Amino acid sequence: MTGVGDLIPYIAAALAAGGVAVALSRRREYVLRWCAWAAAVPVVVAALYAGPGGAAVLAATVGVVCVAEYGRLTRLPRPDRAVLAVAVAGAPVTAWLAPLHLPRMLAVAALAVALVPLLTGDMAGGLNRLSLGVLGVVWFAPLTGVVLLGPAALAVFAAVSVADIAASFGGRLLGGPALSPLSPAKRWSGALAGAAAGLGMLALLGAFTPALVVAVAFGAPLGDLLESMVKRGAEVKDSASWLAGAGGLLDRLDSLLLALALAMLLS
Repeated sequence: MTGVGDLIPYIAAALAAGGVAVALSRRREYVLRWCAWAAAVPVVVAALYAGPGGAAVLAATVGVVCVAEYGRLTRLPRPDRAVLAVAVAGAPVTAWLAPLHLPRMLAVAALAVALVPLLTGDMAGGLNRLSLGVLGVVWFAPLTGVVLLGPAALAVFAAVSVADIAASFGGRLLGGPALSPLSPAKRWSGALAGAAAGLGMLALLGAFTPALVVAVAFGAPLGDLLESMVKRGAEVKDSASWLAGAGGLLDRLDSLLLALALAMLLS
């Protein structure tokens, strides 16, 4: 795996090629997704180029935004959201400053969010609050991969972003059976097209390792389905609405979260 700086020309070329492709498609949805990717790429590259400290700040900021969306999505009370936000933001900072203590920190975080409904004596909704809080810790813990994986995190980000657009486009174009009842609009053809595009991006970036291949090919679609399951349980379409045509930040990062988790587990 080369350094972050070495990956920039390839990512810029992929971004330009993607811009041409979505312009030719003339679909507003794809144009908006490409615009979100174009805005995110310089931020992610700059943070990772700055080193583990920059990566930690980026991951902590993203984590807080995702917790805010997740809290509204699941209707978590404000005390639960506040403790979860501190826990999620603290994980990448711990990965930067004291990586050996990260497992202990995550265990303490899960305990902390579990104690909030317990200490408030919530008999009616306590179990639901506890479950959602612990799920939040587990779901957003892979943001530590932005710090721990180094340049590989940038490769995973780029590959998953390409795979996401390719999966949507391929599913619409090719049709076929649905991928899962959790998301009937998604097709097996789209998942295969997305995996092929994502793996092609890994190869282009010189990051075609077994761990990252599995992370992108399987983690990305499963992460998307995980958020679909949560949103169906909450009976909402998007995690937020502040990203024009793209929902919220969690809607854009759902695939990346599980991909980062697999990348760390298998590396």
